[in-house]
Amino acid sequence: MVSPHSHLMKVTRRVIERSKPTREAYLARIEAAQDRFPARGALSCANLAHGFAGLEGRDKIAIKAIREPNIGIVSSYNEMLSAHAPYKDFPEIIKKAAREVGGVAQFAGGVPAMCDGVTQGNAGMELSLFSREVIAMSTAVALTHNMFDAALCLGVCDKIVPGLLIGALQFGHLPTIFVPAGPMTSGISNDDKAKVRQKFATGQCDREALLESEAAAYHGHGTCTFYGTANSNQMLMEVMGLHLPGSAFIHPHTPLRDELTAAAARRVLELTVERGNYTPIGHVIDEKAVINGIVALMATGGSTNHTLHLVAMARAAGIIIDWNDFDELSAAVPLLARVYPNGKADVNHFHAAGGIAFLVRELLDGGLLHEDVKTVAGEGLRHYTEEPKLLDGKLTWVPAVEKSADTAVLRPLPEPFQPDGGLRLMQGRIGRGVIKISAVAPDHRLVRAPAVVFDSQEAVQEAFDRGELERDFVAVVRFQGARANGMPELHRLTPLLGVLQDKGFHVALVTDGRMSGASGKVPAVIHVSPETLLHGPIGKVRDGDIVVIDAVAGVLDVEVDEAEWSARPVAQPAHQESNEVGFGRELFGVFRAAAAPAELGASVFGPLVGEAPATPATAAAARATH
Repeated sequence: MVSPHSHLMKVTRRVIERSKPTREAYLARIEAAQDRFPARGALSCANLAHGFAGLEGRDKIAIKAIREPNIGIVSSYNEMLSAHAPYKDFPEIIKKAAREVGGVAQFAGGVPAMCDGVTQGNAGMELSLFSREVIAMSTAVALTHNMFDAALCLGVCDKIVPGLLIGALQFGHLPTIFVPAGPMTSGISNDDKAKVRQKFATGQCDREALLESEAAAYHGHGTCTFYGTANSNQMLMEVMGLHLPGSAFIHPHTPLRDELTAAAARRVLELTVERGNYTPIGHVIDEKAVINGIVALMATGGSTNHTLHLVAMARAAGIIIDWNDFDELSAAVPLLARVYPNGKADVNHFHAAGGIAFLVRELLDGGLLHEDVKTVAGEGLRHYTEEPKLLDGKLTWVPAVEKSADTAVLRPLPEPFQPDGGLRLMQGRIGRGVIKISAVAPDHRLVRAPAVVFDSQEAVQEAFDRGELERDFVAVVRFQGARANGMPELHRLTPLLGVLQDKGFHVALVTDGRMSGASGKVPAVIHVSPETLLHGPIGKVRDGDIVVIDAVAGVLDVEVDEAEWSARPVAQPAHQESNEVGFGRELFGVFRAAAAPAELGASVFGPLVGEAPATPATAAAARATH
């Protein structure tokens, strides 16, 4: 085993120490749950009868007898979304595989799965982030019947996997495997798609041409093929030990995909108490697994959404991480992959070049991942340096390729694309935020320009259409945080700012909202915390203030006299009620009111058991110690 990198150990020790009271409380809860709820044996006869009344045949007999372990299936299937449509057939594959090895499986419940690609730029997007919390609660509802000895979670995209994991970790005593559906086959190139979007933004093509382009990119079952949050999720579940090795990027509706699904059912039964290899999910997701997730995110240039989601997922296991941890690991972890929007390739090219198995081996051999972790494949992360193959019809794992098949997409550790992960913590008088610079050219990483302040992305679009933005400027878009309007992704701004940058203007974005894994060549400081509605200083910025963004030094500042800055009030929303009604937003008022700051995951769940109440003073003191 290779000795861990000093940065890796430094951050890991800090996270372990910081999380000690909350992690101990969480592990005690797992132990108590396993003692108190020994699966179906804890149910009364009436309880149990209700639990198998809807079944027939052998499955009903097996559950009634309480002799064979039972898998609870929690699925995000719906037929509207390409990534989740393949899950229609998974339950029958799982049930059949379970029966063949003396187990049983029940469909425990479904969770909602909404798509940012459908809702972006529309009112529904304001429910998107909080759908994570709904999915977590739905997962808990599905598993709360205490009918199950293990669980399989079927989910892929942006909020779905984080929500499933947050929910599953509340049942940390259950062995759990995450079952991916895989990416769609490649359509037109992401580069070509982006060019058509920019042409549409400037009136150079019509809606029909734009729709044809989009349909050629998003054309069948499976996840979108760019490396956004959905595919970052799949990479994380693998590197954090919750997938079967190599299963993330296998296409749906293929023999290998179906066999991996069946293998997940067989394997999760082996991890139950009854089968003697007990491995609960609450033990798989520990401090080292979370750190491994951050490292892999940096090495691949993954989605900035995980500066929210990973924080929230970790907290669900009693583990406390913050943006300082991301920043320090990013400085030590080189970028080994270039996948759109950080390059021209898509995830299918990444997988063909060597994929996650190659990546994990390189990082392990360089001491940048913890090898000594529990995974659903067994002890140690070295299992994930192998990839699955069907050899003579039998599922087999073989070692990762020795060399990358395409070094324009995936490189070995000694020859990285850049020496760091490209994620920066940005801080200064405007607040704390993050920026992903792996796709930002070096000459755009320093911007000093007057602020143009907006209260919505629609207002930016209107100013662009009027020709008012043909100049150097920093767009400061406020009232976009979780408390204000649910923190929608501001996709509409990407092509607009890209057009202006291509014209030679120095432009950038600063916002308390999100830009997602699709953020690209325009410097964007996002998730600025505290958000405006939590009295964050981003709300003090006024039109014409000179804003300084130095992504190399991590500076987010404003050139305003200190006395004037201190005296300025934080802006108040003019029409906040417009974000509170319509499209179901009324139902999410309680979420908006309870949402934590972005650096705490923007979650409505918390504080953790054993966690000291957070105050501005304690938060500042904690950051100072880093």
